Amino acid sequence: MRGVLVKEFTEFENLKLVECPEPHIGPRQVRIRVQATGVSFALSLMVSGRYQRKPPLPFVPAAEVAGIVTEVAEGSERLRVGDRVCAVLDWGGLAEVAVANEVNTFKIPDGLAFDRAISFTNSYATSVAALTWPHLLCLEAGQTLLVHGAAGGVGLAAIETAKILGATVIATAGSEAKLQAAKEHGADHVINYREGGFRETVNDLTDGKGANAVYDPVGGDVFAESLRCIAPEGRIMPVGFASGTIPQIPANILLVKNITVTGLNMGYYIGWSPDDVRYEMAPRIHPLMQQMFDWFVAGKINPRIWKTYRLEDFQDAMAAVLGRDAIGRVAVVMNEEAKRLGN
Repeated sequence: MRGVLVKEFTEFENLKLVECPEPHIGPRQVRIRVQATGVSFALSLMVSGRYQRKPPLPFVPAAEVAGIVTEVAEGSERLRVGDRVCAVLDWGGLAEVAVANEVNTFKIPDGLAFDRAISFTNSYATSVAALTWPHLLCLEAGQTLLVHGAAGGVGLAAIETAKILGATVIATAGSEAKLQAAKEHGADHVINYREGGFRETVNDLTDGKGANAVYDPVGGDVFAESLRCIAPEGRIMPVGFASGTIPQIPANILLVKNITVTGLNMGYYIGWSPDDVRYEMAPRIHPLMQQMFDWFVAGKINPRIWKTYRLEDFQDAMAAVLGRDAIGRVAVVMNEEAKRLGN
């Protein structure tokens, strides 16, 4: 098979497409003919050894795929050969064939294209869990959600989820094109944070009360300013640090305003932790995935793929991500999906 093989931790630009051996399939796993895989900033960190997880060398990078099941190992009961699926992997996505644990693999609706399906196991799963799980933001109808990085994969997913829940959404982004995308996905109000911040506008829009919940993939100064426009008893969640700066949280503000800060490492629930609790967490994750598929079938969510690239052009895909111009997700497509899209 063709794939991107990381023999040593290096910068993404040094990787090449090569012939690789197909991955071994073990008990309770499935083999997938990959049709699409997601490319993200975290992927560039993983291949350079700067991510929180370091796969054993050599490895094929990328942790989310969509494709067709071609083999089912002993102990696998939920899936059959020929099923259209999306899956979250430990690694192995940037190749024509991948092996996934069945517990982390999900049948997708017939009307969901493979390139769009890659959004569900990461972007949508993170956002829906963040906004709905009781111990996290637990957003309710009538409340206000402030979403930063609103035109990214998790940002757009958060906007759509919040509107399904009946909340008002204030979205921030750094360009008019990104603000327009946020509006198209349901944002009630949009703010270009490059034009002087967002604190005053958020407070004005909420009659001085502030947002009930804040969803922040950016970090840095954005997180600090968010604390100044959050309502008493509000909740704020750092989802990532796209700014490159991890915020230092002033505990005095949390105390005075009764603010809750909560975190979500979605990897914990899907096996990316030393404890590997993916099987224990399946009763929580599987209904979450089914809820998202039901919303898709009902037309309530609309995964946005900015561009698709052929496997041969995987470097261009990463350049698009690192250039920060992408609106929604960037996907690499192969096999039948590449032909369908004309890539």
